[in-house]
Amino acid sequence: MIKISDVMNDLNPWWKEEFTLEYHEREIYKYVQKFMPMPQVVAFTGLRRVGKTTLMHKIVVDAIKSGFKSENILFFSFDELRQIEIRDLIREYEKLMQKDFKKSNYLLLLDEIQKLENWEDRLKGIYDIYKNKVKIIISGSESLFIRKKTKETLEGRLFDFKVDPISFREFLRFKKVDFKPINLYEKELSMLFDEFILTLGFPELVGIKDKEVIKKYVHDSIIGRIIFKDIPALYNIKDISVLESLFNILFVEPGQLLELSELSKELKVTRQTISNYLKYLEESFLVKKLYNFSTNRRKLERKLKKFYPAVVSVDLLFKEDTLSKSKVFEWLLVNQLKTEFFWRDAYKNEVDMVLGDGESKPVEIKYGKLSYKGVMAFLRKFKIDKGVIVSYEAELEKNINGKTVSVIPAFKFLLT
Repeated sequence: MIKISDVMNDLNPWWKEEFTLEYHEREIYKYVQKFMPMPQVVAFTGLRRVGKTTLMHKIVVDAIKSGFKSENILFFSFDELRQIEIRDLIREYEKLMQKDFKKSNYLLLLDEIQKLENWEDRLKGIYDIYKNKVKIIISGSESLFIRKKTKETLEGRLFDFKVDPISFREFLRFKKVDFKPINLYEKELSMLFDEFILTLGFPELVGIKDKEVIKKYVHDSIIGRIIFKDIPALYNIKDISVLESLFNILFVEPGQLLELSELSKELKVTRQTISNYLKYLEESFLVKKLYNFSTNRRKLERKLKKFYPAVVSVDLLFKEDTLSKSKVFEWLLVNQLKTEFFWRDAYKNEVDMVLGDGESKPVEIKYGKLSYKGVMAFLRKFKIDKGVIVSYEAELEKNINGKTVSVIPAFKFLLT
């Protein structure tokens, strides 16, 4: 039988020796640091393998460097033991280290907390008892805070931060290159952009170019774990084949407009089942939903929706034909730019993304031949003067009927 003390020893090497960490700067970390002095729980959510645990270890390293006692830092992953109570974990720690959580300052880091049944109530109890002495950091590979119960239980007690796959800018830091000014190094940056696509946004794939290695990593470390273990365990799904089939439809054809009634017939399940499974995939960050843009927010849920997988098919990734490259190109930019909207009208004029918190900016993605039709239709309809086409390599500015469309290479668009 596995002893809790043995697991704690393995997960907390800084108790016995100096702890070092290979870390490359992530944009979210500086933002999170602003909230560390506050009593609220800091929560990292996001897809598997995007670097949540590394960020938690970075917090450990920085705490020790700032003078925090290393023996007062407890890290635990519920990937290791799922049945243990947080209170029992603390008691075992106090017994092992001869400590008292009520008599000093502590740092408590709980990884993959969604694996713990009824974790919200358990965490609330710990927070309410120790909040003046213990800083709590948690992580989860699903959107922990969508469910109504979680929001109510932890209201006012928690700050939630989503950790995204690495950006192109972060990729360049991983590669330890800093090509500035951008215009001087366009050739080098364009080549690195092609390499960046192969990472699919995962830090551990930086520098990996072998198709079979990438394919096995994606299946075993991400998709397989989420489809066959995480989602079935969390939502008590018995027929995993339907969930797998639904994801595979998006996996090989990103950016589809899904009609749930047609899908339910194809997969021989109810429309509600399809809707539920899509929600589970979204909550596990394995699928991203885009709404058809409208200035009337009430119409959003009733309009067409596009779905993109967080990870695209590796077979598609390595295909050399223009259509496949175009699909991967669009998938990458939609995920990188974190857009929530596309736009399509009744005449099938379409733009791939609508960006902007204030004035909306239409952004069309074109791997090959340029077309201004969709962008111009959006500019006319919404009475906007400027739009963007993100291209693979073309760069120009075109004025059409008093409207300006900027064509910008993807690598440059992502860096500026």
